[in-house]
Amino acid sequence: MASSSSLFRSIPISFPSTKQCARKSLRPSLRASATPTQKARFVARRKESVSVRQLQRPLIEYMRLPASQYSVLDAERIERVNDDTFRCYVYRFRFFNFEICPVLLVKVEEQPDGCCIKLLSCKLEGSPMIAAQNDKFDALMVNRISCDTNADNDKSLMQQLTSDTIIEVSIEIPFPFLAIPKQAIESAGTQVLEQILRLMLPRFMSQLVKDYQAWATGDTSRQPLGTGEI
Repeated sequence: MASSSSLFRSIPISFPSTKQCARKSLRPSLRASATPTQKARFVARRKESVSVRQLQRPLIEYMRLPASQYSVLDAERIERVNDDTFRCYVYRFRFFNFEICPVLLVKVEEQPDGCCIKLLSCKLEGSPMIAAQNDKFDALMVNRISCDTNADNDKSLMQQLTSDTIIEVSIEIPFPFLAIPKQAIESAGTQVLEQILRLMLPRFMSQLVKDYQAWATGDTSRQPLGTGEI
């Protein structure tokens, strides 16, 4: 890498005269007149619950398994990075005329009655314009999964399994969208997030129940049961 002194030597430098400075000071500042960056914010939340029939091994024991023993549930969509970190490939969706596929890196935190899945990072895959947004947005996602641990229900035949998820995205509005009202962009973005949760949470819960059933009946292979289909 060239040193700073060699770089400066390669660039001819001249200083304007006093008259030139005076003339330039009368010109309007382009920086001051530039359009400030606009950001859009999308937020979606969904809570999904299913009733689970307890088998030979209690549901709460399954929910208390260490993350290192988790099944990836769907090998077509989820891959293990390490004991408690997973990479998830979300289904492709359309936003206006663009097709987007988010790739999530999530961490699982064990809790007494279940676990909490938190987003570490998100990468957008798609057209060059979509990929260019990767350094222009922030995303937050938390999925809290729990089962009823009420002492009176511990031995109940039926247990309740709940997933409570929130997603929040803040993104700089790309130039092609600046002509669209911000409210319309935020409304469309929120609808997309809500649709993703509406489709994915029931499927996720169904896979979780099937994995519990396999584990509770003695299947310790932890083989994924999903096929990538929605």
